Amino acid sequence: MHHALGVGAGDRLIDLACGSGLAIEFASLRGASCAGIDASARLIAVAKHRNPGADVRVGDMQALPWEDASFDVVTSFRGVWGTTPGALDEIYRVLKPGGRVGFTVWGHIKKSPGAWALAPFRMATTAKLENQAAMVSLGRPGVGEDLLARSGFVGIERISVPFAWEYADPEMFARTLASTGPAYEAMLNVGEAAFLEGAIKEARPHVLDGLPLRALIDVVGYLARKESS
Repeated sequence: MHHALGVGAGDRLIDLACGSGLAIEFASLRGASCAGIDASARLIAVAKHRNPGADVRVGDMQALPWEDASFDVVTSFRGVWGTTPGALDEIYRVLKPGGRVGFTVWGHIKKSPGAWALAPFRMATTAKLENQAAMVSLGRPGVGEDLLARSGFVGIERISVPFAWEYADPEMFARTLASTGPAYEAMLNVGEAAFLEGAIKEARPHVLDGLPLRALIDVVGYLARKESS
């Protein structure tokens, strides 16, 4: 995504739902001056440690604490969802005229070779599963394009982003998956032990002798820009 957006020296970039700050680190290596925001104070602590020179804050991406036209580039990696439409308006506001935006969302999960890796999330309640479906709706053809257009963006492009999860073994897969938001929702319903057991059981048929578990999952990227004034 950074390559497609042409991120480089001279760019002021913000990453929304930046988590532990890995995308900020990558953008900094390309020469950008970076900022980030996430709702999790624990993840922001990691992001600050990883990126001591970045303007990284705890906050709400639908109410960004930066002035209008502050950034040349805005990114988000599976942080903007169908349930957070206000984030697109905020992205538009903080972008400079001619500024670029790029974000990724889950694509067609059911047709992905690695769909099994997301199956444990189905242990959540029906209400939570319905909300998860609404979240990933941006990956459906036309949905993200329409939302970007309604927020005022131009030059909208949909791209396919190579994406794979890799884990040493089913136990590591289960432990890692348990750290995610959808897994937390599932564990609230069935308990941590049942979730871990179910995730391990899901992964075991995909073990190849001497090789790590590998799950290829469809990820969609959107590129757009704010029209120059």
